Amino acid sequence: MAKESMKARERKRERLVVRYSKKRAELTKVLKSTSDSEEIQAAKWDAMIAIQKLPANSSKIRVHNRCGLTGRPRGYMRQFGISRVTFREMALSGKIPGVKKASW
Repeated sequence: MAKESMKARERKRERLVVRYSKKRAELTKVLKSTSDSEEIQAAKWDAMIAIQKLPANSSKIRVHNRCGLTGRPRGYMRQFGISRVTFREMALSGKIPGVKKASW
């Protein structure tokens, strides 16, 4: 079981990503424009400074997938939203429909 503080930190990061996603997308669009006029270069510079002033945790790269039940950060299975350990326990106890242990 992960510490509650780690789970809370991840939830906070997810909220920040949602909060700043629109602003970050607009600034990124300015940075990726291909025009090379002096006016555009100044706008790109301002956009770069503005992105750097945003909270670091508002970047979607900072969010780490965690198990929805235990908070385990490793062995995350996207299809189910849980870790491999929790998945195995639930599958063996028959709590995940359509999943059974393989035998051949």
